[in-house]
Amino acid sequence: MSSIEESVIEKIRSRAETGLLKYGTTMEREDLSVKDWLIHLQEELMDGIIYAQRLLKEMDKNDEK
Repeated sequence: MSSIEESVIEKIRSRAETGLLKYGTTMEREDLSVKDWLIHLQEELMDGIIYAQRLLKEMDKNDEK
């Protein structure tokens, strides 16, 4: 495995630990429905789009300089 893949694995481990501390459960929790999981996914993806838009806006400003 490359160092890039190792880095991703380490980040996944770190997020899992953070999630366990913050929410007191793992992704194996069974208290959410399929719809609940899809809503969580949708919210995360929307956050990602907002981050991308913010960075694109910053790049546009830099291109204008």
